[in-house]
Amino acid sequence: MTQVGEGPRAAGSAAGPLGGLAAGDVLAERYRLEEHVNDDSAGRQVWRGVDIVLRRPVALVLRTPGGASAEEMLSAAVTASRVVHGNLIGVYDAIDEGERAYVIREWIDGTALRDLVADEGPFDAERTTSVLHAVADAVSALHASGMAHGNVHPGTVLVAADGRVVLADARVDSTTSNEADVRSLGALAYFMLTGHWPRAEADRVTALPDGRRDSTGALVAPRQVRAGVPTYLDDLVMDLLDPKLALPTAQVLTGELARLDTGDRMLFGGNGTLRFADETAPAEPAPRAATPRLLVVGGVALALVVSGLVLAVRALNADATDPPSARPSTNPAVAVSASAAPQPLALALAASQLRIVAPVGDRDNATQAANMIDGNPKTLWKTTGYKQSNMGNKKGIGILITLDKPQLVSSVTLQLSAPGASAALLGGSAGAPDSRTGDKSLVETFKPVAGSQSFGKDSGTTMVFSTDASTPYQYLLVWITDLPRDPSESQYPYRVGVQEIVVEVQ
Repeated sequence: MTQVGEGPRAAGSAAGPLGGLAAGDVLAERYRLEEHVNDDSAGRQVWRGVDIVLRRPVALVLRTPGGASAEEMLSAAVTASRVVHGNLIGVYDAIDEGERAYVIREWIDGTALRDLVADEGPFDAERTTSVLHAVADAVSALHASGMAHGNVHPGTVLVAADGRVVLADARVDSTTSNEADVRSLGALAYFMLTGHWPRAEADRVTALPDGRRDSTGALVAPRQVRAGVPTYLDDLVMDLLDPKLALPTAQVLTGELARLDTGDRMLFGGNGTLRFADETAPAEPAPRAATPRLLVVGGVALALVVSGLVLAVRALNADATDPPSARPSTNPAVAVSASAAPQPLALALAASQLRIVAPVGDRDNATQAANMIDGNPKTLWKTTGYKQSNMGNKKGIGILITLDKPQLVSSVTLQLSAPGASAALLGGSAGAPDSRTGDKSLVETFKPVAGSQSFGKDSGTTMVFSTDASTPYQYLLVWITDLPRDPSESQYPYRVGVQEIVVEVQ
């Protein structure tokens, strides 16, 4: 498992030794190296080891040389060791031997957040809120001690097997600041919701894929990348990443996240008003040993809480010179009315509502169409292979979705088996016969759905066709015009699969 940093995953103990070190070596007559785990982006090695005095597992972060070049790492470790918090990694020792330096810290039996999202896919709103709350709590504790973390990133957030969320690997350099930490918390939430890291907004170049951007280069909101992200969380993330808006402190952000990540606390009663807590208020006393998932106690209660959060973000970012009448209200009554806006609803589609469309040639693997709505990403509908990315004379292939009645469509989301396809969302008010002639009629008469954007060859594995939800549609056509290359195929190498398709309506 990855234990530190945002560097590439290591190939176990096969990586080259640091300064001649190898498994079995004992450092400082106390710490025995057991297994090389990974290297981080700063060129340091992380080992799993054993404290042979206390007989407990430890993690060793080593770099060479020591001396002045290791001062930054050792100083950050010493400072971090003074802050004891349930969501901060425990730092046990920091040693400089001249030829090398190393930090001894707590070993976490778990997985880095970066790897969890890569293996399991983006998180839902509840899990994102829970993890973000834990990390913000840890950052808040550091800031209260006078220290900034400087390295909040999916590679430094570890999720233990028992559910505990831990922030590791603090760094101190010229870019380290409390504001940068809070900005990175927004980037962390964006990553959990989308699987992408907004590099420019977080001011950190990493190996993770950059945030999705529109044709102007502006960051696309999580709701436009992936269906199902609640508006309140989408707004919070984009506000934290907007350089034009003032940032809340980590303590204020933690206090508001605590209202959403309620755990075993009630949503009403002791939680007070629905706004950011006063920055002068005392910090919450007890750090959690493990961060619970968000407890959903009913749609109305949750809507009240999250509406308060959205209004609070706006109020916090309002210009201090604005007259009171120009600032967002924190009146709970306003929060109640704001929650009345309907949330998009994901439709439960039946197999009979999907059809593969091909004006020319065969309807590729048409019998597999139901795999796109079975809720299992391991099953899919897949095109046959082609010699050209544009399918030659075929020019395209489509997925026709027939709704029960005309409806205001909020978005259509495709989860693809590989990046690099091109597609557009078309719509119409009338269907066509289930035949080649009917398919040709659909492609010729359907028009782009109002407000939707097309995806080109630089697209990722998730396509979210958001609409302006102003025109009702009963018939939707996802029209695929380019296919990515499948490296496992040679004769007909261009193909793609659709794992899941989700339609949301107002």
